[in-house]
Amino acid sequence: MANIKSAKKDIKRTKKVTLNNHELKARVKNDIKKCEKAILAGDKKVADEAFKNVQKTIDKALAKGLIKKNTASREKSRLNNKVKEMNK
Repeated sequence: MANIKSAKKDIKRTKKVTLNNHELKARVKNDIKKCEKAILAGDKKVADEAFKNVQKTIDKALAKGLIKKNTASREKSRLNNKVKEMNK
């Protein structure tokens, strides 16, 4: 247990940052799932909108360093290919 005031504050801050990071990672995963469900359902309009949201959340997670650059581009690329294939 921390005795110094600044160490106690740092513990609180770490908890808050960790919680925010977990929420953003979960949002990325959920958005990917929503997009894939829309693709499977064959709903082009919803899939396009979901793909835009996925790109935005992945880029936010990438900017915060929660996911790696290659992982982000791989996820976006795979989803983009699925959406394009669906539009044919």
